[in-house]
Order: sequence, then structure tokens, then C-alpha cells
Amino acid sequence: MQEFYKKALIAVLLLVVAEALLACFLIFLSYPSLSLLPARGDGGRWHYQTYSDRTTGGSSSVRLDNATRERMRFDFKLTDAASYPFVSSELALDDKHGRPAQADWSKYDTITFLAKCAPAGSMTLVISTFDDKISTAGKFETYRSPGSYFSCNEEGVPVSLDMTRLTLPDWWFDQLKLDRSDQGYTLDRVAKIVFGTSAHGRRNVDSYLEISELALHGRDYRHVVALTVLCLIGWLGFGLWFFHGRARALTASLDSKMEKDLPLVAYRQLTLEPYKDKEKASILQFIATNYMDPELDLERVVHATGANRNKVNEVLKAELGMTFTAYLNKLRLMEAARLLAEKNSAAVAEIAYSVGYANVSYFNKLFKEEYSCTPKAFRSLAAPSA
Repeated sequence: MQEFYKKALIAVLLLVVAEALLACFLIFLSYPSLSLLPARGDGGRWHYQTYSDRTTGGSSSVRLDNATRERMRFDFKLTDAASYPFVSSELALDDKHGRPAQADWSKYDTITFLAKCAPAGSMTLVISTFDDKISTAGKFETYRSPGSYFSCNEEGVPVSLDMTRLTLPDWWFDQLKLDRSDQGYTLDRVAKIVFGTSAHGRRNVDSYLEISELALHGRDYRHVVALTVLCLIGWLGFGLWFFHGRARALTASLDSKMEKDLPLVAYRQLTLEPYKDKEKASILQFIATNYMDPELDLERVVHATGANRNKVNEVLKAELGMTFTAYLNKLRLMEAARLLAEKNSAAVAEIAYSVGYANVSYFNKLFKEEYSCTPKAFRSLAAPSA
């Protein structure tokens, strides 16, 4: 049994290590992320472009700085020529033929970036998404455009925005004559991401906005569910293996122990036969014929055989290497094991009493120490071979 428990311990350690590694891997996968800078997409189809209020009669200027694609920077100057002065820089997606395309960002819920600007103030982020019901491909004014404000300064402000809680602008509802309560949008068909000025931008001042470390982040709970299922399967498999293996190991251990006890059974029979040493024979014969008596103790053996205490223990030590108590329990437990295997209808308590134990709990304790299982478990294991 000790060998089996060592194997079980090794199996537990290997299972724990395997599940720890699996947990690290699946938990890592449960936090998907996507870096958008340097600008790229499937086949490198992301590209920068700028817009300003000049399309509506304004005179604001904007210039994209493409010195490095690790960041997106544009310099601008707002003027009051237009009713709503604005400038923006966009990261747009095209297909391989140069036509507007969409990206699936549905597994992401957060966008993060580092925002630097001068003068310090607030800017806007807009995510343009295609809506099958109202959008026309290539006409971005018909796309849903949820957005939010963020702050920036020359030192740089780390920004994290929840993409599921952006707000659609009122002008977009007015332009398309839609109900303003229809605030829903999806991120499965994103066409572009826009960084622009807000209505509170300073006029006639040379300004800039620089965006870097632009990335998307999400949480995929399917990997957490998969981890839970795999862990449960792993422990269930280990449990089945453990109980099946333990039963087999215990059966083998009991068979081995019973085989080792066979010489002792034969010796007990031998003690009932004539013995050259009369005193020794008297001691062994008395114990072999009275071991099932619950009143049997060392004093009674001494009284019945006429030998002294030291002589009784000396005989048992010399012949069997046991003390009187150990030999007495050995004989009783061997007989109990035989009765358990052969008499399925007899109760454990009945067998305990029949082999000389008045206390069933004490009998159960000694039996488990001897055979590494309870009497009931022994009976179930010994039944097939009985």
C-alpha cells in the first residue's frame, strides 16, 4: 500500500503542476489584446487620414506627422471660421482592393493609449461602426459613431476607456432623423477609429495631439470555463484512478498478508501436537486453544500452565518474535479475517465477539492497523475470492 500511496502522491503533484501550467495558459488567453500601433491590420490595410472643418466652410488646419508609425501625431490650429470648428486624425481600415472594410472588435471591451497634447485640454475618441440597418458602405456619416472625451497634456496621460459605454452624438441622430433613445451599437464591424478636437479646443493656437501605445483589451470567459471543465475532468479522472487503484493495491496487500500469515496458521496447528519441551508445549497449546476467550490474559496463561510470566514471554519471543499481547491479537485477527471472508451473513460485531473482543470499536481499530482497511472493506475485497 505504501508504494501505491507514493504513486498517488506523485500523480497528485503532476496533476497540480499540469493544471497550474494549463491555468496560466488559459488565463493568459482569457485576456485577449490587440496593439493598433504601429498602424497595421490584416495585410497592413490600416492607414492614417485627416479631416478638418474646411469641408464645411471653415479654415482650421491639420497636418499629419508620419515620422514614425509607432505613434499617431497631428499638428493643428483651430479657427472660428466654421460654426463648429474641428480637426481629426483617423486610423481607417481598407480591404486588399483599397475599399472600406470592417474589423471585428467584439471580443474587446477596453481601449487604452497614452495621450500627449499641447495646450493641455480635452479631446475626443470616436469609433465608427457599420450598422446593417442604417449604414451605407463607404458613407461614414451613416455609420454609428459612439465616442467619449479624454484628457491630455504635454507629459502624457494614460487613458483607458470602456468601449461598451460610449455615447452617440446628438447631431448624428438629427442628421439621420433617428430616435435618440436608440443608443445601441456593436463592435463587430468597426471601420475606423477617430481622434479629434472637442468643442472647447483653444482657437488660433498652434496645437498638437500625439497618441501612442494604442491597444485593445478584452476578457474571454470561454477560456475560464474551459479551465474549470478541464480541472474537474482531471480531478475526476484522478479520483476514479485512485479509488480503483487503491482497491486493487489493497486487495494485493491483503493477499500478500494472508500468504505471510499461512505459516503462522500452520504453526498454531503444530502447537496442538505433541512437543518435546513440555512446558513450552503447554504454553503454546493453551494459547492456541483459548485465544478466542475474551477473558484470556497473561495471568491466566501463567495460572493455567504453571509457568512464570517471564517464561511465557520468553517462549513467544523465541518461537515467534512476538509478545503475548501481539501474538494473541494476531491469532484473533487472523481468525476474524477468515470468518469475514467465509461468513457473509455474520455481522462484524458478531465476529468480533466470537474471536474474543468484547469491544467492537477496539476490534475495528486493531483490524484496520493489521490489514489497512476496516472489517467491512475487507469483506467486500475478499468476497470475490471467497
